[in-house]
Amino acid sequence: MTRRFGAAVALDALSLEVGAGEFVALLGGSGSGKSTLLRLVAGFDRPDAGRILLEGKDITALPPQARDVAMMFQSYALFPHMDVAANIAYGLRRAGMGGRDIAARVAELVGLLRLEGLERRRPSQLSGGQQQRVALARALARRPALVLLDEPLAALDAGLRERTGLELRALQRRTGASFVMVTHDQAEALALADRVALLDTGRIAQFDTPRALYERPATRAVARFLGAANILEADGPVPLDAATPAPAYALRPERIALRPTVPTRNGTEAMVEEVAFRGADTLVLARAPGGLSLRVVLVAGQATPEPGQRVALAWEASALAPLSA
Repeated sequence: MTRRFGAAVALDALSLEVGAGEFVALLGGSGSGKSTLLRLVAGFDRPDAGRILLEGKDITALPPQARDVAMMFQSYALFPHMDVAANIAYGLRRAGMGGRDIAARVAELVGLLRLEGLERRRPSQLSGGQQQRVALARALARRPALVLLDEPLAALDAGLRERTGLELRALQRRTGASFVMVTHDQAEALALADRVALLDTGRIAQFDTPRALYERPATRAVARFLGAANILEADGPVPLDAATPAPAYALRPERIALRPTVPTRNGTEAMVEEVAFRGADTLVLARAPGGLSLRVVLVAGQATPEPGQRVALAWEASALAPLSA
């Protein structure tokens, strides 16, 4: 699909396929096209070129209510004057479902999302996590083939976000629906999704499993965005011994180790510039010959160097991920 806003191209001939029952995360910086893509699939906007197919059916021209698609907004968009049960039942009533069937489906979703005892509360009487579950229950009420989630965990605090995210993934597995989630949070995307599509200026830079995307980024842009990898040029100041020839390589900070001496290849002497304790690990910023700046992550318990100290750094050849561009 292509979508333009004046001279700006939001989506540039982007193609994406989501499997049945798959959880896909759309990840990327501001302006990468994530939200535009979600709105097009939901039917709130139309592409300038291209088609949207759902289970083989062209839905490009259909309005949102005619698509077998549900969307959960970042703000949850719950009706403040309705209680939990009425919020969940809203779409079912609009679809003309009978009262007995609505009551049964609401009761099923209340149990599925652990909302028992909250049916008569209004949104203002719920916690952020409870509101999130009500919004998800409403999205799932009509058993859509596809559920779209726009930053579904953004409003939650860090501790609740992790727990709720894992519950969200478990729920997706139980329902069998396909989920497509927009997020700015890299850890969230890697932890929850079956596959992650990393968008960059309206195109998909890489679409892969979380592990493959992290360990084998395809380009410099992907490597820098996801996990802030070190980029080593093949013809740079540090001698490299890689398994696969490439113009450059990504080297993850946690794959670099402190050594007593510098190896002849795949290592360098460096000057420690900054040290930042982060709880489970420590981030070390070091300057190598030729001005190369390296990020090194040391797990808890390892000896930590001091700023101004000279250190020997080394890594295995398998840690060098070849980059195509």
